[in-house]
Amino acid sequence: MSNPIVYLVVVAAAFLLAGLVKGVTGLALPTVGVGLLSLAVPPAHAAALIVVPALITNVWQMMSGPGLGSLVRRLWPMQLAICLGTWASASLIAGSETAFASAALGIALIAYAAFGLMNVRVPHVPAWAEWWLGTFVGGATGFISAATGVFVIPAVPYLQALSFEREQFMQALGLCFTVSTIALAWSLASAGTLNLGTGLYSLLALVPALAGMIAGQHLLRVMRPETFRRWFFSGLAVLGAHLAIGVLW
Repeated sequence: MSNPIVYLVVVAAAFLLAGLVKGVTGLALPTVGVGLLSLAVPPAHAAALIVVPALITNVWQMMSGPGLGSLVRRLWPMQLAICLGTWASASLIAGSETAFASAALGIALIAYAAFGLMNVRVPHVPAWAEWWLGTFVGGATGFISAATGVFVIPAVPYLQALSFEREQFMQALGLCFTVSTIALAWSLASAGTLNLGTGLYSLLALVPALAGMIAGQHLLRVMRPETFRRWFFSGLAVLGAHLAIGVLW
């Protein structure tokens, strides 16, 4: 995008909306941010811009509960697999196949939207299966993160299947998303996509993201969560379809 003013407006608007969604739902800042930014810039560049806002907000979410130590002990195989899956697939989003990255991002958004709209109830994962299933889910999440820049599938459904209480669930999301953001940032920096210039823009993007989060928390008081949820997932499905189908034209 050659015009710096237009570029800054697009970035600010995308992060304002992404922060709004996170303020209401507690997640999806990278999902919405990367999805919207990918309409204007390559997915790898969009993923690089999301690093600072995603890292700061997710560390904040991760630290906002008393049980972080027990969560780390329980979920460490998943976190390790996220890192390994992301690094092993690092060339997918930062490579030359921009069309593949856009299509993969679109498909990931559609899958996440379908999961949310259908309100799927995932079966409980027994304790004896957590170590191997968590490792598999972590690796798959890392692979999808490396291909698309978003890391909600299949991590979020898996964490829901562990039957956490809401506060612990939100903290577990913060842990997984923090690890995913760091792993993705390392991959993007190694590929040269995340550099000093992009990092400064990402730091500036923290301002509209936090403003959006504050607005989202206020919106949550006046709007039914179920209504927002339907509009959010419907919009995400349309955005995903546009990204996935657009590469064919």
